[in-house]
Amino acid sequence: MPESAACPEAFLETARQLAETSREVVARHFRTRLDVDSKTDESPVTVADRETEAALRQVLAERHPDHGIVGEEHGIERPDAEYLWVLDPIDGTKSFVTGSPLFGTLIALKHGDRPILGVIDMPMLDERWIGATGHGTSFVDSQGTREARCRPCPDLSQAMLRTTSLSMFESDPGDLPALRRVMDAVKVTVWGGDCYCYGLLASGFQDLVIEASLQNYDFMALIPVVEGAGGIATDWQGKPLGLESDGRVVMAGDRRVHDAALNLLQG
Repeated sequence: MPESAACPEAFLETARQLAETSREVVARHFRTRLDVDSKTDESPVTVADRETEAALRQVLAERHPDHGIVGEEHGIERPDAEYLWVLDPIDGTKSFVTGSPLFGTLIALKHGDRPILGVIDMPMLDERWIGATGHGTSFVDSQGTREARCRPCPDLSQAMLRTTSLSMFESDPGDLPALRRVMDAVKVTVWGGDCYCYGLLASGFQDLVIEASLQNYDFMALIPVVEGAGGIATDWQGKPLGLESDGRVVMAGDRRVHDAALNLLQG
């Protein structure tokens, strides 16, 4: 399938099934007493993370046994397959284990060098964004389905910036000063949200998200959602994001804001 072609409807249906499957597993564990383990990078993980990803892999084994999978909890299967699903069963585990509903499931489908489909599902909020090439981005909640569109913002000084945590910018000594240059230039900075930040960007409620220290399963699903809503998604050098990107992302709803933020990030 050419990268410019529309994402097949069958893959969109699979993504919806994956999101529903995730909701079923996550709901059983949310706000229950769970043991919280630490991975090698000290990030938290629970049985809910592992069970959710296992359930998603089972769906993919049944529907697309020839597709590859990259998952946060259970590694890589068939990495050279033409189609590669990238899964983050619970993005925002810290929110999940502390009883906050601001966590989500991330589902992406990669074909060629770029993701052609992305889902941000917020199970406890009953909100979902689905972005796919040739389809744009839709927002789904209890009120139905409607188009998601980023909003225009002519200048960085009018922009609302959001990012998850200050700790994301501590691994490289240049990251935090770069972020502070942007913070000094925007109108408002809001903290917290993980993947929810990007859904709100796609729906036009904020203008800019900048983060660092992300893994590929943290951001691959976000790209089609933001781009399908008219936004821009790159790394801090302005290059397209992919599996090998360094984990620094900047996404904006308006190219003018994106370009201005890039200039400041690059010093």
